[in-house]
Amino acid sequence: MRCGDLRCGAATARGPAILITSYAGANPWLLPALFRSSSRNLTGAVTAKLEEAGLRVVASKRIQMTKEQAEGFYAVHKERPFFGELVSFMISGPVVVQVLEGEDAVKRNRDIMGATNPKDAAEGTIRKLFAESIEANSVHGSDSEENAAIEIAYFFKPEELVG
Repeated sequence: MRCGDLRCGAATARGPAILITSYAGANPWLLPALFRSSSRNLTGAVTAKLEEAGLRVVASKRIQMTKEQAEGFYAVHKERPFFGELVSFMISGPVVVQVLEGEDAVKRNRDIMGATNPKDAAEGTIRKLFAESIEANSVHGSDSEENAAIEIAYFFKPEELVG
């Protein structure tokens, strides 16, 4: 599992950011989303941006990631210098996990998220609007349909995708 260009690391006084994942699976337009800005009351605002981009929520839940879950989800980054800070950031507060669907969902999700570094993100993108920094980024997105399928299965059972 890879997490694309993710680097949404260190915990801040405000807690983690929103994490979004992309998925295709059996439906080529299905995508999972995971947010981590719920402690900042941004869940609705981020969801609205995704819906405005033509994506539809088909499953949603709020969870508290354990250290083991975060380490497993970000295992691809285990050898990177920011791994420990990333795990700490992601377990420092609740996470909203969603599954989204829409035509070309992975690309749409990545477009509306914006560049990984919020300073480089286009105006109106989720990261430009809501990320505090590259370390306290507001969203994550899968880089492929294959990785999206892996990431969605990490948090959802098939029967939870009810749309």
